[in-house]
Amino acid sequence: MARTNISATRIKPAVSQVLTLEVIRTQRISEHFSRITLGGGDIGQFTYLGFDQWFRLFIPVSDHSLSRLPNKLNTVSYLRYLTISKTTRPVLRNYTVRAYRANGPDGPELDVDFVLHGSADDHTSGPAATWAQTCTVGDPVAILDEGVGFNPDKTLDRVRLVADESGLPAAAGILASLPDHFTGQAVIEIPTDQDRQQLTMPAGVEMTWVVRDDHSAVPGRAALETAQALATPDGPFYGWVTGEQTLPSNLRRHWIHSGVPKQNIMFCGYWKAKHL
Repeated sequence: MARTNISATRIKPAVSQVLTLEVIRTQRISEHFSRITLGGGDIGQFTYLGFDQWFRLFIPVSDHSLSRLPNKLNTVSYLRYLTISKTTRPVLRNYTVRAYRANGPDGPELDVDFVLHGSADDHTSGPAATWAQTCTVGDPVAILDEGVGFNPDKTLDRVRLVADESGLPAAAGILASLPDHFTGQAVIEIPTDQDRQQLTMPAGVEMTWVVRDDHSAVPGRAALETAQALATPDGPFYGWVTGEQTLPSNLRRHWIHSGVPKQNIMFCGYWKAKHL
């Protein structure tokens, strides 16, 4: 991750432990998104917290990749992870629970949405996106729950959520978890109009999809411009912004200059563009 204050806002899980799961379904939901449903294995030990609950995803590269994983990831355990031979060290990435169903067809299950850039066929996609395009039912993975970043003061019932496509799954989880009386705005940038998703949210939250017309543009710039143009609410709100790091960094600065208290903002750079 790039710049963030998530460590200050995070609601940690009650228990930190690695859970081994398996792929039980795969679905290409649009040009730039693939949904992988995980279950089986240790899924009964997973505690769903809702909102933008995120986890470390370990994707195996060999038969023994998941045998030496830490039950928490701090500086020491991460350095130990790096000492694992590259031939067996699993791919490590951060992802969000897109949805959770306690009573799936074969027991509890959770959905993970992967943003797809490039292709597995020509090796232009990253390792996690490649796995999402090539995995099959029964393939094992491991997850390490890291809790929830969305944590407003209990007196706040107005929100402003802003994200590029990398933050869409987290924003969707928050919107689906908000109490019905919440109000506010959600601004989500997507690569194409076909990448819109049907989202569940309170009636008082206004949804704005921002389609990136310039496919060469850095994700998040259009969402930033749209969010900065919104009028400042006449009362307090909780601001949540994620995506390519320029989006959360600049929008946080804009909100603070507009009078939003720092403690009413959660911002997280999910990734950093190599060429700006």
